[in-house]
Amino acid sequence: MIDKQSPIPIYHQLEEYIKQLIENGKLKPDEAIPSEREYSEQYQISRMTVRQALNNLVNDGYLYRQKGRGTFVNKQKVEQKLQGLTSFTEDMKERGMVPSSRLISFEIIPAEPQLARKLDIKENTPVYEIKRVRMADSLPMALETTYLPANLVKGLTEEIINKSLYQHIEEKLSLTIREATQQIEASIAKETEVNHLQVESGSPVLLIVRTSFLEDGTPFELVKSAYRADRYKFVHTMQRAAKKEKAPWGFLLFSFYHVLLEGLSILYI
Repeated sequence: MIDKQSPIPIYHQLEEYIKQLIENGKLKPDEAIPSEREYSEQYQISRMTVRQALNNLVNDGYLYRQKGRGTFVNKQKVEQKLQGLTSFTEDMKERGMVPSSRLISFEIIPAEPQLARKLDIKENTPVYEIKRVRMADSLPMALETTYLPANLVKGLTEEIINKSLYQHIEEKLSLTIREATQQIEASIAKETEVNHLQVESGSPVLLIVRTSFLEDGTPFELVKSAYRADRYKFVHTMQRAAKKEKAPWGFLLFSFYHVLLEGLSILYI
């Protein structure tokens, strides 16, 4: 609630209060929140203060505005930690969401030179190309194109890729997935991404390129994805490297004295 005696700015108190209601589920996605006037009258604060709090929440993705209608609760972003290698299906299930995919195309193509280098195969080697929209709770999250060597990841069907590709690779093909390298950069949605992700032209997206490897170091997958920046965020925990312990002064003086004595002994001999 609002404490006017607190040193914390009132707009920040209101902002945190609304944010807490959203995160606790008391304010639901697409639910309208009170107007600036209503907040102003309820807490006896200026509309300018209320506006600043709401603007911050809009900028942070908690709220969105519709002209002539009001301000509404936004759908919260899916948070993915950058530790560990998991599939989209595994990520969504872990968060209690229902994963699904809308298949755009599924075919075998010859590997062009750049793709062949990425997958460490010869040019024109047959490769599965899978294009699909990845969804969570029926909402589009990412436009994804996956490439897999057909001679390595065998027997793929539409039914398999509509479930869990990693589960098929590990359980049916008995291959062990070890690690992946991943690149992330910000971009603006292209026309194809605008259409499939249901975003406005010029919307921000997160471009991700991931190469995944088996236990023996063989690359088995190249994935190029465009994630909706308004529904997805990545979190990485970093640790500061431990500083090397400095040798105590006593030890240094003892070492210097020992070397000096050895030097004098050699000169004496």
